[in-house]
Amino acid sequence: MATATRTARKAPAKRSTPAKKTATPAVNAATTVKAKKPKLVRDSFNIPKAEYAVLEELKARAAGLGRPAKKSEVVRAGVQALAAMKDAIFLAALDQLAPAKPAAKP
Repeated sequence: MATATRTARKAPAKRSTPAKKTATPAVNAATTVKAKKPKLVRDSFNIPKAEYAVLEELKARAAGLGRPAKKSEVVRAGVQALAAMKDAIFLAALDQLAPAKPAAKP
């Protein structure tokens, strides 16, 4: 029988570390949460040349006002304006449109 006597070892001294600065949880949550980008949908549609020209005029108008815009931005702004309209005004705007023929496929 081997009985070993253990000698008491002195525990290594702990090093003192400087206190870490921690931000409040509200600040940490605000910096780590990123706004999610909306998913984009690609679509194609036909538009009469005259109305396409209006899109180009609106782009030029925005640029002249110091806020250059892409065609997609002009269309999105138009969609928001239509969405904000009352039903009667919205229907009147739709009724003013001439029907567009589908483009011929090559």
